[in-house]
Amino acid sequence: MNPRRGNPPGPPSEKGGDRFFKHPLAFIYLMLAAQFESFVDPFVIMLTVPLSTLGGMIALYLTGNTMNIYSQMGLITLIGLVTKNGILMVEFANQLQDEGKSKAEAILEASVMRLRPILMTAGTMILGCIPLALAHGAGAESRQQIGWVIVGGMTLGTLFVVPAAYLLIARTRKVPETESEIMPEAAEPVPSVI
Repeated sequence: MNPRRGNPPGPPSEKGGDRFFKHPLAFIYLMLAAQFESFVDPFVIMLTVPLSTLGGMIALYLTGNTMNIYSQMGLITLIGLVTKNGILMVEFANQLQDEGKSKAEAILEASVMRLRPILMTAGTMILGCIPLALAHGAGAESRQQIGWVIVGGMTLGTLFVVPAAYLLIARTRKVPETESEIMPEAAEPVPSVI
């Protein structure tokens, strides 16, 4: 790298490592904010990312692997998977609140109703990545990195973080009022003039 062109000295991994994670996280947060039309609900969902990342890092450490481009790709995949599980719970809890349930009732029912799809997704990903994690042969080092990150992150799970954060952080949604409650005259039929 040429220092006169404004590139900082040092190996490329030291210069761009932070950007590698900031951009996907910011992109996912903004997409969720647009979907939920809220800045709080995506934050509740994104609280699962540090826990799953920790699980991926622990799996790398226990297997003697290192943080490299392959394990970073596994972390980005993991971020997408755990946010999907959070979306399932938060979206269903918001729908239940719109139907008139309290916030605690809504997240409790959403957690129970969405437990099976979340466990099926997590189980499928873990079972699908075990062959990657246990791979041997040419190019196995790269596949092992991705596999262990996803297995470790999905195993640590997100089943408790989203409900707890939803109870503490998410706003209580108001039941939408019907048109007749907003404007009583709209409920009366309009006489026809013919």
